[in-house]
Amino acid sequence: MREYELSPSLLSADFGYVMRDVDSISSCCKFLHLDVMDGHYVPNLTIGVPVIKSIRKHSDLIFDTHLMITNPEEFIEPFAECGSDYITFHVECTDKPFELIEKIRSLGKKAGISIHPDTPEEKLYPFLEKGAADLILVMSVRPGFGGQSYIPESTARIASYRKKLDENGSGAILSVDGGINVKTVKEAADAGAKLLVAGSAVFGKEDPGAAARELFELLGE
Repeated sequence: MREYELSPSLLSADFGYVMRDVDSISSCCKFLHLDVMDGHYVPNLTIGVPVIKSIRKHSDLIFDTHLMITNPEEFIEPFAECGSDYITFHVECTDKPFELIEKIRSLGKKAGISIHPDTPEEKLYPFLEKGAADLILVMSVRPGFGGQSYIPESTARIASYRKKLDENGSGAILSVDGGINVKTVKEAADAGAKLLVAGSAVFGKEDPGAAARELFELLGE
């Protein structure tokens, strides 16, 4: 396994040719990031269960499903059943995060937890303990839309989480989502992120596969 992995975000793909775009990155990427937005937690609506289920029929990529929804408890089973491999919810969106992690794992999936950039970083500290979560997702933009610029303060948060994960002996993947491109990918990786979500920097390009390979080159992979 490579030290760093990319998870191209389908949010920036051309949905008229969605499998063409997915196939274009499949030879160099292992993950596909699937942003699910409900128009409540974030001011946008995107894909849901039927779309993921359809793509699953034609792709062997690891589906990295990111729930930006106010009621994740109600949708864990549907998103597990439609083919997600990782299911990540926001710490701001549930009062019972540990129960939700347990539910995701009981369905044979990996459990991730994400944090909004305006939420104090301490909110995720309990999930940095060994075995508490399978994936920690740092939002480096305010979630809701693709194509935003990387928030510089995210780098310090990534580094802080990396330090605590290592100190705790946690094997959770540290991921970052938002504004990752040729100018920021190395900064986020050097701070300790291992799974880098990139949307417009990959699927927004004429040749997504070539764009992904360029990011891997910048990561030294």
